[in-house]
Amino acid sequence: MIALVPVVVFIGFACLAVAALYSVLTLIAMLVWRARAATASAPGLPPVTVLKPLCGAEPGLHQHLRSFCRQDYPQFQIVFGVRDAADPALAAVRRLMAEFPAQPIDVVIDPQQYGSNAKVSNLINMIARARHDVLVMADSDTCVAPDYLAAVTAPLQDRNVGLVTCLYRGVPTRQLWSRLGAMYINDWYAPSVLLAWLFGYQGYVSGQTICLRRDTLQAIGGLRQIASHLADDHRLGELVRGLGLRTVLSSYWLTAEHDEPNLSSLIGHELRWMRTIRVLRPMSFRWMFLSFSLPLAAAGLALSAIDEALSPTAWGLFLTTLVARLALHMLHRRQDHRPLLSDCWLLPARDLLILWVWCKSFLGSQVIWRGNQFAVDNDGVMHRRS
Repeated sequence: MIALVPVVVFIGFACLAVAALYSVLTLIAMLVWRARAATASAPGLPPVTVLKPLCGAEPGLHQHLRSFCRQDYPQFQIVFGVRDAADPALAAVRRLMAEFPAQPIDVVIDPQQYGSNAKVSNLINMIARARHDVLVMADSDTCVAPDYLAAVTAPLQDRNVGLVTCLYRGVPTRQLWSRLGAMYINDWYAPSVLLAWLFGYQGYVSGQTICLRRDTLQAIGGLRQIASHLADDHRLGELVRGLGLRTVLSSYWLTAEHDEPNLSSLIGHELRWMRTIRVLRPMSFRWMFLSFSLPLAAAGLALSAIDEALSPTAWGLFLTTLVARLALHMLHRRQDHRPLLSDCWLLPARDLLILWVWCKSFLGSQVIWRGNQFAVDNDGVMHRRS
């Protein structure tokens, strides 16, 4: 038993060191990202078609869609698509058409399915109505400022750029579960993406915004190439890079409303996202627990406490992790309408929950999306379960 003490203490300090280092590096990545200058748009902005696939009357839908109609951009068309003529999202679209009569708006209602990914099938049905050769695909819960289109289309002026995407910040509805869900995006997901970016990774693509030229899409074989993929955005980025073109992470920061009515909904969404990451990064996914800084640091503190002589160092590493974690949480809250410290008490629960969902993600390959259950194979292709 005595012989095991040095090993246990070493493991404890290793956990503390990794937790502190990760927390500090993600904070640095966020600060460096926010210090970036926005991409300047050049004269002669090309006409753009914005494709907005819809499904259901989500919270704040009208406001989100309205933000796309208020763009400070010379010429753009918006195409909304639904798969059912009774979809309640159409009420918000009709309201916008009355509010912006001069704005070119098209509506596509088509149930045709091309693969197991209903969102991509919706986009395939819509793209035939696109009038312009620069395409912007954006999720329905995305909200943008008037300079959005100018910012995301600017990198495409470089012909070596094939696709532009954006990071986003989760803005929760009032429910506790929504606030926890937004913290998943703001406190763990976005910082981990930016940490990879800080070290040179250029493969991130988010379906919240994808901007590309029509000829690029045609060169990869169109959207049907990703019509059954769970991570359709990631796969699209791979295909574009396969053409020898770059994918660019725009400095533009989106907001997306996050609504989770209950704990079951929250876990279902996060389990789908975790299993998506597991499909994309099967080897590194096993080590993802190293990014769950507070649980890792707490475990390290408990293990290293065996050697009382080293406790000041252990506590120093733990406090470094805690301070960096709090700073990371509050950094994005500066732009929030809620009190800065209102959700700090949720941080331990948030980090323990993400650890639990990560563990649960190993126990199967099934995901639930829009109420439908799918099995996902090793290539990331979804197969609908009856």
